[in-house]
Amino acid sequence: MLNSAFATVYSKFKLHFYQKVFSRLQGREASLSAVETFCMEIIQALDRPTVNEFATFVQISPPNAAYKVNSLIQKGYLEKVRSDTDRREYHLVVTQKYEDYYNISYGYLTEVMERIKHRFSEDDVRRLEEMLTIISDELMPEIALPGDRRSQPEA
Repeated sequence: MLNSAFATVYSKFKLHFYQKVFSRLQGREASLSAVETFCMEIIQALDRPTVNEFATFVQISPPNAAYKVNSLIQKGYLEKVRSDTDRREYHLVVTQKYEDYYNISYGYLTEVMERIKHRFSEDDVRRLEEMLTIISDELMPEIALPGDRRSQPEA
């Protein structure tokens, strides 16, 4: 029952995003392929990775990653920003153009979160947040994101 309920919620978030992306395609506003969309979501989640960090995460060769990155730069969804600490290194940063594109999905997430806050008690919302944090930090060790408590150095 839990598996089914979670799968349904996850599917609804994905389907809402795809529905909005396809509606933009009808209006010719979107210029990202499905693979490019996945690449951008990964780059955004990794929070300013280098090309090599991106390549390592998606398990593709650095030249293949560089090709994908350059295509996204040409389309205006991504830019390379020189590292402050190592001037030879560049970080991948999403542009406002992508932020606007991404907000198709994130806006719906925000809307659902507001509905949760109105539907459930503060204690229930706090407990849900606690459970989601535990799921992310402890039960999904295969994927470490910047900002995860477990990916931070021990104090």
